[in-house]
Amino acid sequence: MSDKVFLYFEDDALSRDVMQTCLTRGLRYDKVWIFEDSADFENRLSAIGAKPDVIFLDIHIEPLDGFAMLKLIRQSEKYQSTKVVALTASVMNEEVKTLREAGFDGVIAKPLDYDSFPRVLNRILAGEQVWHIK
Repeated sequence: MSDKVFLYFEDDALSRDVMQTCLTRGLRYDKVWIFEDSADFENRLSAIGAKPDVIFLDIHIEPLDGFAMLKLIRQSEKYQSTKVVALTASVMNEEVKTLREAGFDGVIAKPLDYDSFPRVLNRILAGEQVWHIK
């Protein structure tokens, strides 16, 4: 059990299940919130009651996409130190460049790789910007 807090916004059920499994069963974290859409994003973020250490955002989620959610997160003083990582299948060079320029702290390619995810997450928690595109 750890005091680390994770939040994930993802519309794909399989991706949600893989992340849940990686964080809770694999890495034994117990403060994990996963939402299937981005409706009422700001209120849901506040309602978890703890400041996330890492927020994972699906880029192509609705009604707010990952870029819109990132913008709202970065506007909040409370979440300035929170790592925000994009999860997307769109990892061509130009797309990764767009994610960097938007202010993400990293990107992880989907589908999530269960074997490499723990190492990638440790790097993120250590403060590295991780651009894990396989």
